[in-house]
Amino acid sequence: MNIVFRVDGSIQMGTGHVMRCLTLAEELQRLGHSCVFICREHPGNLGEFITNKGFVVHLLSTTSGVNFTVENDDTAHAEWLGVSWRIDAEQTLAALGSMEVDWLVVDHYALDARWERLLAKAAGQIMVIDDLADRHHACDLLLDQNLGREITDYDHKVPEHCTRLVGPNYALLRPEFARLREKSLKRRKMPELKRILISLGGVDRTNVTAQVLNVLNDSQLSSETELDVIMGATAPHLNDIRTQVSHTRFRATVSVNVGDMAERMCRADLAVGAAGSTSWERCCLGLPALIVVLADNQKSAAHALSERGVAIVASSLT
Repeated sequence: MNIVFRVDGSIQMGTGHVMRCLTLAEELQRLGHSCVFICREHPGNLGEFITNKGFVVHLLSTTSGVNFTVENDDTAHAEWLGVSWRIDAEQTLAALGSMEVDWLVVDHYALDARWERLLAKAAGQIMVIDDLADRHHACDLLLDQNLGREITDYDHKVPEHCTRLVGPNYALLRPEFARLREKSLKRRKMPELKRILISLGGVDRTNVTAQVLNVLNDSQLSSETELDVIMGATAPHLNDIRTQVSHTRFRATVSVNVGDMAERMCRADLAVGAAGSTSWERCCLGLPALIVVLADNQKSAAHALSERGVAIVASSLT
């Protein structure tokens, strides 16, 4: 089959949407299917990263959105698109050209049923990956992997024929997390606090990582504690964090675009992170977490994780 992903990453929206689509694409590719990505050329886009993973990427220009303004009937995250949904649909259709598309996978908070209806003529079936349940979709398959989400949350928001995959049982996790689960859970039977993994997403545009490092530095943690700081190559504060880490009292390192996150989580005793897709990776490995809510759309997931006792939500870092 030919599968096309319409997904964006940027300084503004982070890298999580692209990363989970890559998880799905890599498995589909392993099964013999062809996967292509269509992404907008936002600042901090992951086009090169996706290409290096072995996928074809079509980049949509940002110049057509120079005079873009959000309309009253737009989605809550319309500004993330950078252009109107109509222009995006037209450009996506142009990028598809004469390509035969069996599945179009859409992972974008700024797109809804209007966009999907226009693209339906170019794709056999449409899959939507969502977290919000805040808009209508015209799709054949919907995935919302969030804890606390109910199938009924999408009543009257998707067509009757749409198959709904709802809840963390459908979380998009790379195979290495399943392979290391038993080993990691065994480690949790002997709790200690010697190694902390700090990962606030691939971008962390508000530099929460610096605040976390400051709080830890002022804490009573032993200076022998190891800090494993993970960041993305497009993170705007990467160099500042490298400098800060070089002066910390802990045994700390900064790593970029790591390919062994599962192994690092397995070795860690505690994680400090956001409430996005990495939450399910931590849960799979039984890694306790201190969660920092980086965006409003993470609040419900953070609350659900806290309620189930798998994480503590930090109310403040000051």
